[in-house]
Amino acid sequence: MKNRKTRALRRSGALCAGLAAVAACGTGGGSVSSTGRGPITYVAGADNTGTVRAVLDRWNKLHPGEKVTFVQLPTDPDAQRQQMIQNAATRSDAFTVLSLDVVWTSEFAAHRWVDRLPEDRFPLGKMLKPIVATGMYRGGLYSVPASSDGGMLYYRTDLLRQAGITQPPVTWAELKADCARVRTLPAAKGVSCYTGQFQKYEGLTVNFAEAVNSAGGVVTDAQGRPHLDTPQARKGLDFLVRSFRDGTIPKEAATYQEEDARRAFQSGRLVFERQWPYMYPLANKKDGSSKVAGRFAVAPLPGLNGPGASSLGGHNLALSASARNKATALDFIRFFTSQATQRFTLAYAPAAPTYQALYQDPHLVKKYPYLPVLKQSILHAVPRPRVFGYGDVTAAVQREAFAALTGAKSSAGALDDLQKDLQQQAAGK
Repeated sequence: MKNRKTRALRRSGALCAGLAAVAACGTGGGSVSSTGRGPITYVAGADNTGTVRAVLDRWNKLHPGEKVTFVQLPTDPDAQRQQMIQNAATRSDAFTVLSLDVVWTSEFAAHRWVDRLPEDRFPLGKMLKPIVATGMYRGGLYSVPASSDGGMLYYRTDLLRQAGITQPPVTWAELKADCARVRTLPAAKGVSCYTGQFQKYEGLTVNFAEAVNSAGGVVTDAQGRPHLDTPQARKGLDFLVRSFRDGTIPKEAATYQEEDARRAFQSGRLVFERQWPYMYPLANKKDGSSKVAGRFAVAPLPGLNGPGASSLGGHNLALSASARNKATALDFIRFFTSQATQRFTLAYAPAAPTYQALYQDPHLVKKYPYLPVLKQSILHAVPRPRVFGYGDVTAAVQREAFAALTGAKSSAGALDDLQKDLQQQAAGK
């Protein structure tokens, strides 16, 4: 998506904001000034679980003179990112603390849209290392992990058991073979095999990257160079394309975002689903809203020759470079990302904690049995491309992957076009 608006935002973001509160302009400078107290805003996607409001209520009760107002953005992550960039481009102080998708840190830091943060203010050593890395850019901390996320394979334990299958699949071939056995059962009439999130949005970038990574490939390397002209990338995309063609993935999955896939699984229409941990308690509700409550479990994502690799998800908190009351904002970020707050928010939504200790707490593991699998998912996860112009990269991935999934292009053609597009972007053309 190389349009004039995006290039204009890049040019405006590449300039230093020139604010007195910023200690240095660039990646090698000091941390944000700790001056300025008063009301601030917290900017994030829609709060569908009540988690954010519960946390803000706790803060506001303790800090009546430094209240935080919640600015809710759309659910769609692409729309969230665009509104945050627009705010940065106009240097507005309307947004203070930003909830960034973990993959946005490099872009926002490179453009100076967010401040560098003082590492000694946050207990980063107690967090899982892959999660901490998502907040770093060129040796500096620009966002603090508030929650992580890892994809898992949800599977119907009752149907696998009836088919004589004792373990969830580890490879794609096993997944397809298990589906074939399950779908011979009378109880599986009308049930589809597998889905992820394949609508043309950020979720498709995630699912495409997971397929490539799970076949042993990478979308881009550590320097941002694309590697899509490889046998591994072809095998990853071919798995998705052939699964659409042979019915392993139902055709309607091309319209699925997270909630669409969740509803399909909860209604009993799927054997397997790739999904984030937030679905676990929803699918396990005993109030009649889920037909699979008590009849599913989770496992690591399967791959080509063994366990696959999730894309690393989650959200980090960053400080807008054009914000006011930055001392309050730093205190709020520390409060929101604390271990105590993450323990508290688990009662509202099963986001992945960032702290090692929470995965080892016997009480939490008993209450949230997905935690051990989730931890392994995160430790073996692969970040999506950490590149300067992430918006253009993800738009290109979505366009080409969707063309392949819907038959508009072959896998080879889509990957060839994507390789060329990302090479041009990396070269700054």
